Amino acid sequence: MNSARHSRWGHALGLALLASAPAHAAADGHVGDSSIVLFADRDDDDGDGVPDGEAARLTGAAATDLVPLPSGLPLAPLASPLARIIVGSKPWDGLGKPRGALFLQGLRAGTTTLDIGGAPVELAIVEVLLLDGRGARVDLASSHAAVSRRLPSTVQSEESPEALDPDGMRWVLAGPLGALPDSVTLASTRPNGAVIDSIQRLALEPAACPPDIAPELTCRATPLVFAVADVIDRRRSLEAQRWLQAEVGGRILVRVDGRKAASVRVGGPRVTALGPIERYRGRLRLHVFRTARGGMPAIGGDDAGARALGKNEIDVASRLWGQCGIHFGEPTAQDVILHDPPPVYMLAVGCEVGLPASGGEIRFSVSGKRVRVPTHAGQTPMDVATAVARALGALGVTASVSPNPATLGAPYGTADVIVRRSDGALAELRADGTAPLSSDSSLGACFGEVDFADGVQHFTDIDAPAGTVEERALVKAFDDGDPTTIDVFVVPAFSGAGRIGESFVHDPGTSIQDVVILDRAGIRAGARSFVLAHELGHVLLDLPGHPDDFGVDRPSDLMDADAADPSIFGPRRLSIAECERAVRQSGPGAAVPLLEPWPLTQK
Repeated sequence: MNSARHSRWGHALGLALLASAPAHAAADGHVGDSSIVLFADRDDDDGDGVPDGEAARLTGAAATDLVPLPSGLPLAPLASPLARIIVGSKPWDGLGKPRGALFLQGLRAGTTTLDIGGAPVELAIVEVLLLDGRGARVDLASSHAAVSRRLPSTVQSEESPEALDPDGMRWVLAGPLGALPDSVTLASTRPNGAVIDSIQRLALEPAACPPDIAPELTCRATPLVFAVADVIDRRRSLEAQRWLQAEVGGRILVRVDGRKAASVRVGGPRVTALGPIERYRGRLRLHVFRTARGGMPAIGGDDAGARALGKNEIDVASRLWGQCGIHFGEPTAQDVILHDPPPVYMLAVGCEVGLPASGGEIRFSVSGKRVRVPTHAGQTPMDVATAVARALGALGVTASVSPNPATLGAPYGTADVIVRRSDGALAELRADGTAPLSSDSSLGACFGEVDFADGVQHFTDIDAPAGTVEERALVKAFDDGDPTTIDVFVVPAFSGAGRIGESFVHDPGTSIQDVVILDRAGIRAGARSFVLAHELGHVLLDLPGHPDDFGVDRPSDLMDADAADPSIFGPRRLSIAECERAVRQSGPGAAVPLLEPWPLTQK
């Protein structure tokens, strides 16, 4: 009788679970032909920081790894720490007849028996563990995998000291011998779940089990595998089976026979002087300029192409800065704005050099109204700019004064007068006939004119704190007043040769802060230089120089001064020290926090 019931219910259960939970039945008797293989549900699919196998309710993503049972089974309570029966969304406490959908959930490695109408069905539970390169356990629910920063030469031998990399990953499968597969598939996904990459049929080799695994069980493990940021790293043939492209905020999944066995989130480096770095978000605004009013955008060919290319550049920067756990958000959510060149709306008092006035007059016109402002000996550029703003206000024109730091050895900084119409749009300034803007012999004045025909005049080392008049006119026209957002400006070209990107770091007293300007040639450079990611590095690190300016040249470092190499050895690596500095200088504790915590879990 029992045998008949076993045959009946075992056959029904086997047919129902065949697709969702294929058994690795072994001929050596370690796992019987009627055994069902489960995977211990130790990961956190719903992102609450709690292993799904410990959840009091399993709804939504938390139910991903549940194995459905046929309805109407006469189940006995499963009194085992290795697996449990789920009725609806709650673990069955054994009281009453289970009503609703039935599921099995693996909890820990081992074997146990499911009683169906008095007939036993063996459950073999395989537990998937993640160890880092040092052999330390990485908790699948409360911790995360990290993107590696290693060059390929340092991972070719697992016996070398470099192999003790906390960013390395070794997946260990523990369970009854006959239930263990010979290989697994690794896959990586984006934060939105889209698949990025996969490694098919990664062979498992016999391995020592961690101390908390029961001694009668067996373990098999993958070789040391590394998550990498860039597709160029991934395509290196020598490491093709050990390097997996991944993204911060996404996941790495282990699959067996097409079925998910475990997953882990991807975050920043776990071993730093600041402790584990989970994830930070930086906010960017990308401004793409047209070559002239109504003309073509600097990149992309048309407006749609410019937006797509701009979002792709931010996406690439997110992947590279993922080495530090820093991300700039989903590409679909990026703010990419197209602009015509601004009109001549700014009067630069002092132009590039802040000298005291000798006496004379500032004169120009706006909206058909003449402006006359006398200057007096000893006045500073700021004094004169304030007088100009007052004169404009008397004419009913809105004006504000933006001071600049002193440069070029001048005793004072220059000051820019920004003029707007009553509706808030930028006004347009004109010369008053043939008269010069300033008749003062020592204190000049000039219009801030953005002219892409001859390229944007860029700063040099001696005027970098203030920028050139043209750069100030470009940037200040679109200042949103939010110091925690990094503004990126894409222009058709810089004047001269050799400059394809520049940045303005946060420095008290500077008039342009946390700004990046890119020549479209910087976009075209692509993987040779990763110009946007490099220039963002100056801002996030609050560091105008380069590590190789006075030190050892490391062309594989993203922040190298002059590297241009599209290969795996090109400028794309960020050090742990740079990750720590970015968090210190731009994180929540900074004077101007450019990075905000972006937890991987929703605790």
